Amino acid sequence: MKEIKSVQQKYTEEVVPYWVARSDYRGKMAIPALKKVVINMGLGAAKGNAKEVESAVEELRAITGQAPVVTKARKSIAAFSLREGMDVGAKVTLRGKKMYHFLDKVFNFVLPRGRDFQGLSLKGFDGNGNYSFGFEEQMTFLEINPNKVTRSRGLQITLVTSATNDEQARQLLTMLGTPFEKEQNA
Repeated sequence: MKEIKSVQQKYTEEVVPYWVARSDYRGKMAIPALKKVVINMGLGAAKGNAKEVESAVEELRAITGQAPVVTKARKSIAAFSLREGMDVGAKVTLRGKKMYHFLDKVFNFVLPRGRDFQGLSLKGFDGNGNYSFGFEEQMTFLEINPNKVTRSRGLQITLVTSATNDEQARQLLTMLGTPFEKEQNA
């Protein structure tokens, strides 16, 4: 039986030797790498309800294993009944071992659980080597107890890399085991 490597093992055992062998990189520090993973959860309809905010924060804490930061509105927008300083979201930034552990969980358990999962879209790159994708609801994560969920909330995950362009980032993330969708030749 073939051993499944973690994302961190793949980086040190496969990605680093591959990129070092290429002539355009002088050393290990110049190689594209994952810097951090940022997980955002918008609170939307819960903006005035303290219990909803607390519930969202607890769910994000269970998913990531780290305490989230509640984000506040920077300015008032009357059309959305939004006042400056209101709670509008929660976010967590993961680095190091927690980042690699989270990605192992997402790539190997959470994404394959999705209904009709065909892979992540290749349209999530931002032009600077970062990749974003999202979930429509938090229920796909194993840590969430479906009996305690009061409202379905989506979340967005951004993989921040040190790659200088999207092609480098795509190659890096593919080597790390990111399940991208297959390109369709029409």
